[in-house]
Amino acid sequence: MADNLVIVESPAKAGTIAKYLGPNFQVVASMGHIRDLPSSKLGVDVDSAFAPQYIIPTKAKKTVTSLKNAVKGKKCVYLATDLDREGEAIAWHIQAALGLEDQKAIIVRRITFDEITKTAILKAIEEPRDIDNLLVDAQQTRRVLDRLVGYTLSPVLWRKVYKGLSAGRVQSAALRLVVDREREREAFNPVEYWSMKAELLKKDGNEPFTASIALFEGNKIDQLTITNQETADRMAEAVRDAVFTVTGLESKEVRRKPSAPYTTSTFQQDAVNKLGMSAKNAMRTAQRLYEGGFITYMRTDSVELSTEALTAIRSHIERHHGADYLPGTPNTYSSKKRAQEAHEAIRPTDLSKKGGDVSGDVGMQKVYDLIRRRTLASQMTPAVLEQAAAMITAGPAVFRATGQRVVFPGFLAASDEEKEDALLPDLKEGEVLTLKNLSTEQHFTEPPARFSEATLIKALEEQGIGRPSTYAPTIATLVERNYVRVEQRRLIPEDVGKVVTDLLKEHFPNIVDLTFTATMEESLDQVAEGKRGYTELLSEFWGPFHKQVEEKTESIERVNMEKETDTPCPTCGAMMVEKRGRFGPFLACPKYPECKTTMPLSVIKPTGLMCPICGKPLLERKAKRGVFFGCSGYPKCTFAIWKRDQVPTKIAELEAEGTEMPFKEQALEMAAKPVESPEEVVDASETA
Repeated sequence: MADNLVIVESPAKAGTIAKYLGPNFQVVASMGHIRDLPSSKLGVDVDSAFAPQYIIPTKAKKTVTSLKNAVKGKKCVYLATDLDREGEAIAWHIQAALGLEDQKAIIVRRITFDEITKTAILKAIEEPRDIDNLLVDAQQTRRVLDRLVGYTLSPVLWRKVYKGLSAGRVQSAALRLVVDREREREAFNPVEYWSMKAELLKKDGNEPFTASIALFEGNKIDQLTITNQETADRMAEAVRDAVFTVTGLESKEVRRKPSAPYTTSTFQQDAVNKLGMSAKNAMRTAQRLYEGGFITYMRTDSVELSTEALTAIRSHIERHHGADYLPGTPNTYSSKKRAQEAHEAIRPTDLSKKGGDVSGDVGMQKVYDLIRRRTLASQMTPAVLEQAAAMITAGPAVFRATGQRVVFPGFLAASDEEKEDALLPDLKEGEVLTLKNLSTEQHFTEPPARFSEATLIKALEEQGIGRPSTYAPTIATLVERNYVRVEQRRLIPEDVGKVVTDLLKEHFPNIVDLTFTATMEESLDQVAEGKRGYTELLSEFWGPFHKQVEEKTESIERVNMEKETDTPCPTCGAMMVEKRGRFGPFLACPKYPECKTTMPLSVIKPTGLMCPICGKPLLERKAKRGVFFGCSGYPKCTFAIWKRDQVPTKIAELEAEGTEMPFKEQALEMAAKPVESPEEVVDASETA
C-alpha cells in the first residue's frame, strides 16, 4: 500500500501525474471544489465577521467519502491543486473537509507546479510548503463579496423585472460595456465622405497598382475632406486628363518586434480572433492541454519565462531557424501593473512537439500550435520591413501609393502573422505613368464596432475589471442569461440586458461603475498581499450597499417587459403576449390565471392549417430536425406533419390505422388553399 497520497482536481490531471510518481504514491482527484457556499441561501453571516457557511454539496459527498477512505493509512498527504488563488482555496477546503488538521499522524503539505512534467512534479514533491493563508483569504474575500452582490441584487431584479435574472460585480460591469457601446451606435449620425483612387501602370508594365489622393490644390486630403459627390466629380474632372508623373520616392526600413508570450487574456483574444473559438471553449481546451502535460498553467497574468524554458527555446530557435533569428540576450517583456499569480506565461512544455503531435482533437492541436508559435516568436529577432511610398502628381492633385516587403522575416518565420509582400513596381522620379482607371467612391463613417468576445476581454483587462480567468465564464453567463446574443461573432445586447443595465445604473451606480469595480479589484489584490483584512474590506462594502438595497427595493418601479403579439391563444383565442422567464422569452395567454396556456416563442404565427382530429389550428414549431406543423391542442392531440403538403398523406395514413377524424373535410379544404392572413385561421373545435 502506498504511503503517500496526492490530491489534485481532475482525473485527467491525476492520470498524467501518476505516470511520474512511483508505486509509493497514490494520486486521486477531488473533482474541483468539495465545499462551497449553499445555493439556497446567502450562506454568509453578515453579523458575525462575514463568516462563510460552507457545506459539502450533494454531488461532492461521494467524492469526500472516497477521499477520506484514501487518506486512511497514509503517512503524508500532498495537496496538489492548481497554483493560483482558486487552487489554494480548494486545497484549504480539502484539508478542512477531510479533517486533516486533526489527524496528527498524517503530514499535510502543499505542492504546486506550473507544468505537468516529470521534472516539475518531482521538484514539487521535494519542495513542499504550507497552505498560503493570504491567498486563501484573497479567494474567500472575492467569493463572499460576489455572493453578497449577487444574492442581494438578483432578487431585486426578480421582483422588478422577472424571475431568473442575475446581477454580479463583474458580470454587470461587463454588460454595461456592451450596452453602452450599443447606445453609442444607436446615437451615431453617419457622415458622408468620398474617396478617390487612381489605378496606374508603368509605360512598359502590365501589373497595375493603386494610389489614393493625398493633396489637391496644395491642401491635404483627409478622410472627411471630400463630403459630397459634386466635389468628388469636380476634383476627378480636374485630374482625369492630366499627366501622372512620379515626383517623389521614399523608402525606409522598419523593425517590428514580436509580441510577449501569452497571458490568459491575450491567449483568449487570439483564440477568438484567429481560431474562431469562444473564450469559454478556448479555456476548456487549454485546460485539457495543461492536464495532458502539453502546456504550462493557463491561468496567468505573467509574461515571464523560466530560465530553463528560455534556454530550451533559444536552443530550438538556433537549431531550427539559425543564429540570425536569435537575439543576443533573451527578449524581456513587462507584465501588467496589477499582474498577480506571477508564475510563467503560457508555453509548451516540450517544443519538439508540434500541433500534430498532440493527442486529442483538432481543437487541442490548433490551440497548442497557436501557443507554440507565439512562444517561439516571442524570443526571436525583430522582423525587418522595407516600407516604400511614391508621390505621383497629376495636375492640381498629388496621389500617394505605398508598398512593403519583408527584408528579413525574424519572428515572422515562427508566427502565424501575414508575411506577404505588397510591392510597388520599380519606379523612378520623373517617370510618367499611364492612368488605367480613376474612381471615386461614396462612404459613410461607421459607428463604433460592437464588442466581440476578444475586444470585450481586452476592454475588461484595460479597465481593470475582474480577473482574466473570469472573463470566459462572465461572457458565457451574459449569453446564457439572454442578456446578450451573439451574431456574426459580435455581442448584441437584448432588451432585457438594456433594462437591467439602466436599472442598475440609476439605482445601484457603484455596481456598474467601471472605476469603482476596478478599485475593488485592487482592494482584493491587497488582501492577497496582506495589506488589507477580510473583514475590513467586506465591512466597508456591505454597510452602504445593504442600506442602499433596502432603500431602493421598495421605491423602484416594476418594469413591464411584456409585448403584444398577433398570435392567437390556441385555447381561448386571445392575442398572446411575449413574456420572459429564466429560460428566455415565451408566449403566454393574457387571460392568466383563467387561461394558463403558454408556448415557445418559436410559435410566432398560425399556419392556416387545421388539425383533422380535433379541429384546432396547426402551429409552426421548431425541433432539432427543423420546423414542423403541430396541433395547438398538444399534448392532448399529437397530430403533426413536417411539410404543409403532407396533410392529405397524413390523413390517409391515420385513416388506415382507424383514427377518427371529425374535421377531415375542413382540414383538407384549408390545406388546399394558402393562408392569406392570421384572421383566416379558425378553431373548428369551438363550433363543432
